[in-house]
Amino acid sequence: MKMNKFKIILSTFLMLVSVLLACNKFLDKSPIGTLSPNVIYNKNGVEGLLIGAYALLDGEGGNNSGWGSAASNWVYGSVCADDAYKGSTPSDQGDIVPLEEWNANSTNPYPAQKWALCYDGVQRANEVLRVIPLASDLTDPTQIAELTGEARFLRGFYHMELKKVFGNVPFISDTIVATTKPESVANVDGSGNYVNIWPQIEDDLKFAVNNIALTQTEVGRVNKWAAMAFLAKAYMFQGKYSDAKGLLDDIIQNGTTSRGVKYKLTDNYYDNFNPATQNNSETVFAAQMSVNDGSGTAQNDGNGVANGNYGDALNFPYNAGPGACCGFFNPSQSLANTFKTDANGLPLIDAYQSGNAVNAHTNPYAGTLDPRIDMVMGRPGVPYLDWGAVPADDSWIRSDQGPNGRFVPKKNVYSKSQQGNLSSTESQFWAAIQLTANRVNLIRYADVLLWAAECEEQIGDPEKARAYVNQVRERAAKSDYWIKNAAGTANADNYKIGDYPAGSFDNKAEGLKKIQFERRLELAMEGHRFFDLVRWGTAQTELNAYAAYEKSIKNCYIFFETRQFTETTELYPIPQAQIDALNANGNTNLKQNPGY
Repeated sequence: MKMNKFKIILSTFLMLVSVLLACNKFLDKSPIGTLSPNVIYNKNGVEGLLIGAYALLDGEGGNNSGWGSAASNWVYGSVCADDAYKGSTPSDQGDIVPLEEWNANSTNPYPAQKWALCYDGVQRANEVLRVIPLASDLTDPTQIAELTGEARFLRGFYHMELKKVFGNVPFISDTIVATTKPESVANVDGSGNYVNIWPQIEDDLKFAVNNIALTQTEVGRVNKWAAMAFLAKAYMFQGKYSDAKGLLDDIIQNGTTSRGVKYKLTDNYYDNFNPATQNNSETVFAAQMSVNDGSGTAQNDGNGVANGNYGDALNFPYNAGPGACCGFFNPSQSLANTFKTDANGLPLIDAYQSGNAVNAHTNPYAGTLDPRIDMVMGRPGVPYLDWGAVPADDSWIRSDQGPNGRFVPKKNVYSKSQQGNLSSTESQFWAAIQLTANRVNLIRYADVLLWAAECEEQIGDPEKARAYVNQVRERAAKSDYWIKNAAGTANADNYKIGDYPAGSFDNKAEGLKKIQFERRLELAMEGHRFFDLVRWGTAQTELNAYAAYEKSIKNCYIFFETRQFTETTELYPIPQAQIDALNANGNTNLKQNPGY
């Protein structure tokens, strides 16, 4: 499982002159060959290029992609927060360890993969925009606006990913080509101050909202409502609650999926993670995945070509059950404890780390739990989909070099009954059964409701905020969908979840804490947690408390004694190879983030 190391070059300086690996995730099209004018400068060519830009939404297939560029952001959003441990052994994918310990440097190859993948996506979107005016048979203004809108949405999406992870990044427009001077793609202005690319991201997403269709014939294509949700997300990250609120209100009242289905929460929480029931009424936008389509036999060294959610291929239980390996991405003890509830079924927001720990080896917590715990993680003695109960002896935990928690990931795993159909049977990959059709939710409707709750608590009606949060909790409270015991005759644990009572959001500070905690519960292990903490300004407080707790219980081999989260680590380091390449002329065109 050793990741190949490559020299990283800013992808926007690479002309797309060879293969665009346009997979068949949502359009039944053949891959494109070379960028010959006879092939590309027409409507079909534009569509093919656009598929190539969509193809990188899964986080794989670009220059130097890998687990560090996974669509789920499981490393940056969850492992580097308080959701999960790296798992496995310290040396396997050891480059994650300094990220998890908040002391990574600018030569770490994981952020370099994310950088390269996202700028590859930007370049592919820009190539669509450059070719549209040259397509001789593309004359319908509505169609031109649609294709331009989708390309600009993708460009905005990839830039927003870069902004979330690295902060101080350059915006690459379609006017940037291989001959462009380095200073034209700088992340600093003439005075050496970092540039702010949020306005350009907003412009791309606004254009998409105004020009993309309400429905699409292909489920994986962005529609107007999804573009609107991403624009709202951009506003949320900037604290522009008034701007976000108007969009979110519209989405809640009128929004539909790309198939025209009205947005609503699914009855069964787990339908959002079951590859057989995804692309449902809760799917605002997802990275599409597929298996047994030929992509798994097109590669034999594990460099991310396969279409079957390669980015999460490490994140399976170890030694048995649904995985061939690898024991990464173990949910943390801290996360398990967040699911404790009080006598009214409400979370113990200020005391969840107090007292006995959930599933501790000795004196385990015996109180009530939010039922979502067993849809987020596999726990000892609790049925794991249809694979049987997670062994109580921790044999699914890869712990040969010290403790590694007691929990295994679940949201990215398929059922035993789906093996061979929704998991790969193509044998070139070293762990083919861990390539799956499980899509990655980039925004789901629960996310929209909780953003709306946040906006209401900040600038609107606290009772409306409470209603949105309770709507999310009431879905989780549908006992027909709770995990049953092995016999299927009773609930697997002592579940209890309740609504917040009237007036409980009247205090703004307390209301925001409740909303933020609900996001942790609802979106656990989905790669959002780190970025939420940073945008709320609570990352240092929350993550240093997490490190102190984990140090006290010694539940994981990661060296929590050395961990200290600082303002520096709110952003990841810009890859040093990029800085060296763009500053080779002696000027500071790409400036490293503060503290690195």
